[in-house]
Amino acid sequence: MSTRPSLDIAVRASAVLGEGPTWDAAARRLIWVDILSSRVHTYDPATGHRTTLATEQHVGAAKPRADGGLVVNLRDGIGVYGADGGFDWLLREAVPGRRGNDAAVAPDGALWAGTMRYDERAGGGTLSRIGADGSATEFLPEVTVSNGIGWSPDGRLMYYIDTPTRRIDVFDVDDADGPLVASRRPFAEVEKGAGFPDGLCVDADGAVWVALWDGAAIRRHAPDGTLDRVVELPFPRPTACAFGGADLTDLYLTSARVGLGAAAPPLAGSLLVIEGAGQGLAQPAFAG
Repeated sequence: MSTRPSLDIAVRASAVLGEGPTWDAAARRLIWVDILSSRVHTYDPATGHRTTLATEQHVGAAKPRADGGLVVNLRDGIGVYGADGGFDWLLREAVPGRRGNDAAVAPDGALWAGTMRYDERAGGGTLSRIGADGSATEFLPEVTVSNGIGWSPDGRLMYYIDTPTRRIDVFDVDDADGPLVASRRPFAEVEKGAGFPDGLCVDADGAVWVALWDGAAIRRHAPDGTLDRVVELPFPRPTACAFGGADLTDLYLTSARVGLGAAAPPLAGSLLVIEGAGQGLAQPAFAG
């Protein structure tokens, strides 16, 4: 079950808190962020071309927009960059001591954005749905470290991680009303000593891949929640994963150096890739 596949360095970097890899199908590039350095990075695996965008605040996630540009989950709310690089706030809601964290775009084009407190105080974060017009519906009001979000291939299940719970939870999705809070239930749990679940992605088989912070591994859980595969990694703090590349078969992994000090391994903070890891799902762009 535990494997050491061939890991390639996509981008050698020293990200403080690398996060949120996302394949931008229209631009054929990978988008990822360094939260605490306030940077959005892009990487084109075909050419090796890279770009860096400095944001005015810590940036928890960046996702492509349907008409070009990016939507970003910032410290004080949700912002949008146009295709020309211009910036506007879509939703500004500053809460002292709180910042945006992981986010994902649902099959209907809405952005699901999480928040957390810098001090990680229990219950200090949220998970909200952001519509194309900037309207916000708070879905979970008292989470701690809002993290991985993803949907099953048929869109009828939504997976979610509040990291300190050590669980991946799953919700049923109602076509009219979105996920049902009352249906929240554990999908899989991470045992003590194996790290904490962070970012996730779902593959074409409906299996859920999750990065284990302080676990030096990424795990694949079958659609019934059963642990299917463990991939060992050369750094202790992988943060998130996403399928990318022209055929969506390459698995990209972000990582962090924060808190490791002089003990940080050489590749901590880099963007790695496992070629041919599986078959990913095409990710929608934000409709706003």
